[in-house]
Amino acid sequence: MGSLHEDTVESKLGFGLGLGLPLNPLDPEEFRRQGHMVIDFLADYYHNVGDYPVRSQVEPGYLHKRLPSFPPDHPEPIEDILRDVTADIVPGITHWQSPSYFAYFPSSGSTAGFLGEMLSTGFNVVGFNWMSSPAATELETIVMDWMGGMLQLPEPFLFSGGGGGVLQGTTCEAMLCTITAAREKALKTIGEDGIGRLVVYASDQTHCALEKAARIAGITNFRALPTRRSDEFALSPETLRGALSADVEAGLVPLYLCATVGTTSSTAVDPLAGLCHVAAEYGVWVHVDAAYAGSACICPELRHHIDGVEGAASFSMNAHKWFLTTLDCCCLWVKEPAALVGALSTAPEYLKNKATESRMVVDYKDWQIALSRRFRSLKLWMVIRSYGVANLRDFLRSHIEMAREFEGYVTTDPRFEVVVRRHFATVCFRLRPAGEVDPKEAADEKVNEVNRKLLEAVNATGRVYMTHAVVGGVYLLRFAVGATLTEEKHVAAAWVMVQEQAEALVGPIGKAGC
Repeated sequence: MGSLHEDTVESKLGFGLGLGLPLNPLDPEEFRRQGHMVIDFLADYYHNVGDYPVRSQVEPGYLHKRLPSFPPDHPEPIEDILRDVTADIVPGITHWQSPSYFAYFPSSGSTAGFLGEMLSTGFNVVGFNWMSSPAATELETIVMDWMGGMLQLPEPFLFSGGGGGVLQGTTCEAMLCTITAAREKALKTIGEDGIGRLVVYASDQTHCALEKAARIAGITNFRALPTRRSDEFALSPETLRGALSADVEAGLVPLYLCATVGTTSSTAVDPLAGLCHVAAEYGVWVHVDAAYAGSACICPELRHHIDGVEGAASFSMNAHKWFLTTLDCCCLWVKEPAALVGALSTAPEYLKNKATESRMVVDYKDWQIALSRRFRSLKLWMVIRSYGVANLRDFLRSHIEMAREFEGYVTTDPRFEVVVRRHFATVCFRLRPAGEVDPKEAADEKVNEVNRKLLEAVNATGRVYMTHAVVGGVYLLRFAVGATLTEEKHVAAAWVMVQEQAEALVGPIGKAGC
């Protein structure tokens, strides 16, 4: 027998003595005890999250110096594990939920999103087809029609209109699934050996995930079409037409266009109506990627950004970015579910069942790459029900208003300029070159270097975290408002920090410029 302490620890953990074999790793009472501890731990974390350095300040390899190189032979109590989380893990976290997090795009969380995730994980169902868990499938179809209605998507995208929606993990998966569906449709016409002739199109501002998805799908012809600052880095329909025409002339087959609403670099908005019109002339599948900005389009005053979506074949947005729903939760709608099913379905004997054979149910395994899938719809359902559409709209509007305030700060300081017009809640700005006649045409490497130094100086303080982009040769700073806990005071404090670091680099306002 072990010591009294060992007896206590092992009995609490539900483990036997001797060989240490687990007797009940899911004991309800022990789950209750430890679950309360973890919830309390996270509640304290969110209470204090604004006090942590926003961007982790550790050096590469820091954790190898803190943790042993071998796993424990015997159970360790949750108290010790959580203590080590505080001491060793938290310093290595970049705090995406900090109120001073303005980097990349938001990954907004909420009580409803966290609890929905907890329910999903707690049930731990594997909802690959209707039979494997009917509630998981049916709730997803309902929630996706809810979301589609909130976005005012055309009826053909909804289950009620012959289309339908599915929750993918990320936009990368949505792109891969739709490219694969488009590819299979095309190859039925031109033959399997024609895959080398297929072409995928996007702007030079489109997320890099698209090119990766094209490569995975076996399509080597990828066109990143140029955009211009004069067009606010949106893809011109005329540019698209020229590329399509040239490829057809060369004997290639235009396959797929990704149009973006809210690009990663500058939140540019591609003109959907014009692009879809040109694409239709060539039989091209149009996918609309609204990963970031799609959430904002539930607000009637912003819905015009997806005008023209009726000409697209598919549309996606990430609820885990700006919609209070935890990662991962990408909403994908298609007008032609049969195209996805035709490209992605499998029907082994061990998955056959009466419900599937009745053709009265959705089997989501045929709408995605993997077989297994999580009960994601629970958390999205809880978010919508817990906050309601009106409050969700106001939440989004509050971030847009805070971004507008930050934009105002930038425009009143002659040392700075807004580089690209703001559409949503992301401000793209930089220190402007001194003595420049037309600063909007500048792409000077010396100026870019000053802005690199400014960004690093700001982030090194740990008090604010922003990221950058390079568009049209111009290095710019991105200030993306969207963290759930962000308030006006955090935006104002961030601007003060930017000004302080700028003054250290280029001097006070009286000495404006780089």
